[in-house]
Amino acid sequence: MQDEHYISVEEFCTHLNIEKAFIRSLYDQGLIELTTVEEDILLPLSQLVEVEQMIRLHYDLNVNIEGIDVIRHILKRLEEAQERIYRLKNRLRFYGDTDE
Repeated sequence: MQDEHYISVEEFCTHLNIEKAFIRSLYDQGLIELTTVEEDILLPLSQLVEVEQMIRLHYDLNVNIEGIDVIRHILKRLEEAQERIYRLKNRLRFYGDTDE
């Protein structure tokens, strides 16, 4: 494990002025991964964008943890559907049927 790929939850929460308990709740719900090294709880940098989105949902829109989970699931399904539509459109173009 390399430290440059993680941020301390303590530092992250202090910087964004949020409660560590919120990050812990996201972890307990299975929405994020955390790593513990000695006494430090670390958040992978690869999850920062997602965690910041969850923070905005919770603190700006008052969405609870379960609601965040539902929203993420719906967004994932929407993204998958959009990808499928894109692939199907490409197939149609390949066969010469373009109504766009």
